Amino acid sequence: MSGSNAPLYAKRSLRVINAESDDGSTEYKRQVHKLSTSRLHTLATQMSYRLDEGHGRCTYHIGVEDDGCHSVLDYSAVSESAWVLESIARSLNAVVLERKMIQNEIEMSDDGKLKLVDNINDVLVVEEPPVLSSGIDGFNCEDEKEEKSCGDDEEASKKKTVRKLSAADEAYTRCELTIQRVETHLLDPSPLSLSSLSRGSSFADGVNGAVEASTLSNLERLKLSSPASTTCRKEESKVAGETNDTQHTVNTVEETLSTRNIRVAVVGNVDAGKSTMIGTLTTSFLDDGRGSSRTSIMKHRHEIESGRTSTSSSHLLGFRHSGEPIAGRDKIRANKMKTEDEIARESYRIVTLMDLAGHEKYLKTTIHGVSSGFADYAIVLVNSRHPPTHMTQHHLNLCCSFGIPIIVVFTKIDGCPEHALATSKNELAKLLKSPEIGRRPFAIKTEQDIITSMGKLHTLAPTIDISCVTGEGLDLLRKMLFSLPKRRRHEKKVDRPFEFLVEDIFLNVPGVGSVVSGFVNAGELNVGANCNVYVGPTNDGTFLKTVAKSAHVARINTSHITAGQSACLAFSLNKELRKKLRRGMVVVQESPTATKEFDAEICVLKGEGTTIRRSYQAYVHILNVRQSAFARDIQIVNNNALGLPPSHNAKEDTEGIVLRPGSRAKVRFEFAQRPEYIRPGMRMLFRDGRVRGVGIVTGIPQ
Repeated sequence: MSGSNAPLYAKRSLRVINAESDDGSTEYKRQVHKLSTSRLHTLATQMSYRLDEGHGRCTYHIGVEDDGCHSVLDYSAVSESAWVLESIARSLNAVVLERKMIQNEIEMSDDGKLKLVDNINDVLVVEEPPVLSSGIDGFNCEDEKEEKSCGDDEEASKKKTVRKLSAADEAYTRCELTIQRVETHLLDPSPLSLSSLSRGSSFADGVNGAVEASTLSNLERLKLSSPASTTCRKEESKVAGETNDTQHTVNTVEETLSTRNIRVAVVGNVDAGKSTMIGTLTTSFLDDGRGSSRTSIMKHRHEIESGRTSTSSSHLLGFRHSGEPIAGRDKIRANKMKTEDEIARESYRIVTLMDLAGHEKYLKTTIHGVSSGFADYAIVLVNSRHPPTHMTQHHLNLCCSFGIPIIVVFTKIDGCPEHALATSKNELAKLLKSPEIGRRPFAIKTEQDIITSMGKLHTLAPTIDISCVTGEGLDLLRKMLFSLPKRRRHEKKVDRPFEFLVEDIFLNVPGVGSVVSGFVNAGELNVGANCNVYVGPTNDGTFLKTVAKSAHVARINTSHITAGQSACLAFSLNKELRKKLRRGMVVVQESPTATKEFDAEICVLKGEGTTIRRSYQAYVHILNVRQSAFARDIQIVNNNALGLPPSHNAKEDTEGIVLRPGSRAKVRFEFAQRPEYIRPGMRMLFRDGRVRGVGIVTGIPQ
């Protein structure tokens, strides 16, 4: 140690609190100022970790060394550091609940050295109002029965703070910040951007900018779950005569990802531009005309090279309460994509865009994606420069078979000849008006057209013209997606037994073990060491009993998952049992049974060469289950009672009952390979190259 630094280290050897721990929700900082952009993002990542460790709340000690010793800084240095940390917290959708300034812990001894004060009552602890939330009334109210305005207390607190705290160089100060994550779209992400902080904005400029951005009109709607804050707001509402209907409540990530999550399947021909449109919507960056947008969402190298999507994937598009879309790319680091948890935390409403394959080679993947995706709506993309193909007709029939409302999007309208666009629209109108689909096209030109089409999507097929290169029509499409009402009410299935459909498996995640991803179809689950579940069925029809030790929703660690959420579950399985995991399994809490046979009521779709008789073999899709099955028994349903023409009746020849296009029948199917978990009420679809029919599972033979 050099002689010049010896006095400084001697000053910083006075321990005021315990040493910092690497884990937990408490962080120590000596001083935070004059930071680069990369350092600010490092601090933001560190704060996010501390918030996660504290389940949404953390504490920062400013002016303190890692070993718990006082950093011996004056008031201005500590106050500036606190302001920077508050700005970083706001960028993470968090606010400062409490800001304590502590002075007079250190005094000068008779020999000229610093020492801790002998009398602890001499220590001055002052609670200051947070700089970036000074416009929120009642933010730090403690007395629940107090009837006077919290703003008056805040003004008194300010006067008291100015009178007692000292700004002298010898007034050694430290600060305690209590930071709370607020899962709400109502909070501005950052009153002062991190880029402004990195450019060296002054403390005074930051405070002025914060006050301007944190006006009462913008932040008054914010409600925290603390009792004091809630009570104070109730008193204010009574005085002002406000009603609860006019106030917005805090929206948690769990609510956003379940009750306000619209799932949209994106289908269309191979050259329609599905991945490009999803990439443009989620990143908020226009395409360059050579596929730059699609590279940000594709999973495999061969997909990027060929431009053809071969797998199904999901991507989140977030919206604030006002309908403003959340940019998927960081404003500072343009080449850095926001993670799913960042989008989920900032969003009021989320649209999950499911990118499905368009090539005929991958039609079975698309069928499985629609069958197991629980889509609320479907976007059918059509290349405006070419008329709709037979794949477009397959996709339209597929969506209508599952009763999914359709939105048609004409892409690549930049540079498209008018006659080509008119031809594409006329050809598509013929497909939509056909008896199999029964939709009437409705052009969306203005926001009023969007309002008109809402509530009529089962009879109308809204059409929108867009260009991912020029951006034409994208704003209308975003407003259309934001306006879509929730169609599937998964929250009504919370009281049913827990049912988790496995869509993908990860056998050996480092440090975690075996993980499965999928969709919570019913019920709810609290994961942990005592959470026993059954996973299966395996090839022999048995279920594996294991423990669901942890869960993630949109990459956010959680202990509770509920119906309507896409989640990941981690299991406690040894290496041998992990090998038995596969796609199409189910996770339940009650001991289930698997079956190889099931009864279903089916309807044969119209098509060429569709003849179904006993021993007919097809590939069956039942939610996430897909397997070959045989028709073991066929019983005719009375078509005359349904008003169908005689040509639609099933006929009986020398080989038994034969089903023709349009026929309805009760069929007993038998899986060809292994038992599956099936229950009555599940919707099914069967195909042999193309979709042949749809139906509903009616029973399981005993």
